[in-house]
Amino acid sequence: MVFSRKLLEIKQRVLQEARPLFQQIEETAESNTLKVLNAMREVRLSEAHFTTTSGYAYDDIGRQKLDELYAMVFDAEKALVRTQFVSGTHALATVLFGLLRPGDTLLSVTGVPYDTMQTVIGYAHPSPGSLKEFGISYDEVPLQDGRVDLAVLSQKVTPKTKVALIQRSRGYSLRPPLTMENISQICRTIKAIQPHCVCFVDNCYGEFVNLAEPITVGADIMAGSLIKNPGGGLAPTGGYIAGKAALVELAAYRLTAPGMGDELGASLANNRLLFAGLFLAPHVVSQAMKGAIFAAGVFSHLGYAVSPAFAERREDIIQAIELKSPKKLIAFCRGLQKYSPVDSFAAPEPWNMPGYADQVIMAAGTFVQGASIELSADGPMRPPYHVYLQGGLTFEHAVIGILGAAQAVLES
Repeated sequence: MVFSRKLLEIKQRVLQEARPLFQQIEETAESNTLKVLNAMREVRLSEAHFTTTSGYAYDDIGRQKLDELYAMVFDAEKALVRTQFVSGTHALATVLFGLLRPGDTLLSVTGVPYDTMQTVIGYAHPSPGSLKEFGISYDEVPLQDGRVDLAVLSQKVTPKTKVALIQRSRGYSLRPPLTMENISQICRTIKAIQPHCVCFVDNCYGEFVNLAEPITVGADIMAGSLIKNPGGGLAPTGGYIAGKAALVELAAYRLTAPGMGDELGASLANNRLLFAGLFLAPHVVSQAMKGAIFAAGVFSHLGYAVSPAFAERREDIIQAIELKSPKKLIAFCRGLQKYSPVDSFAAPEPWNMPGYADQVIMAAGTFVQGASIELSADGPMRPPYHVYLQGGLTFEHAVIGILGAAQAVLES
């Protein structure tokens, strides 16, 4: 018996309790699969779009078709999908540097941004090349009991507020991720005061969790990573930007060069992986969400605080678990790594990860390095020692990996 009898009994109990929650997730996945499929049919996707290109890659039909497809799926005027984005943070930073000019103000609507975005902004954590060094001002709206304070938001928006950054997911915090209703209300509040302010959503970890996406409910532009939800576990790297055409074009000028924009950029990775990944994404996201629910159930039964709660509505794929000690945080990550398909023999250690204020430990025995749509977990080495679990290409693997993490925590 690989796992203890206690854990196997908890597993059966949680699976029984989760059945009605799983049904709703499966229905959402089916609807989103139909949306992606209809878009692929509408743009007339063909095998001819799967080829690689080189050099300047003018008239890269695969690259152009991928942009067209993402724009349609995300209800946007234009999209920029590139393997040249090295991370989600890179895609987000490209938008900020593309839209903001010296003297403008960036307003973070959802409190303190995620760690890597803080180095991009440069106020809390000064860094070379940050927005601060380019003369861009920064302000933020403190969260009120973990939620966006619309009254304070109304006071913070000024004529100089050029971009409002809206982080959909929780990041390294316990505040709930934003719902589509939240994002719509935030955008309406901002536009009523400053119609020209750009509402920019960090959409990482949120794609295909719901039927709607931020552009549909009022956001002007959004960005995310292809090695998270929309890559479906197949995209080898990359990111995307989607939204109003004029804004995406400005971001494209920042990615390449003014005057070049989205006209260049070779498809060095096989585009087939990006198209197939998007097609699989709704299903893979549903698998990750089921795994998150299962983890919440298991660790709740073991007496640990979890967020979201087992039956709580979910707006991203992340499951936070409060472990309360560095020893248990390390044990959790090592237990999960042990049941990974890649590097299962490795023992994760905390390290000084680029862009983070604290040491971070990460379990990521993934086929694509750091892909958090695959079963992975990470957390900063700071009290109260939360681990953030996400991903899972299959629910079966999520169950095994989570039981492995639980077993390691119990034995620690």
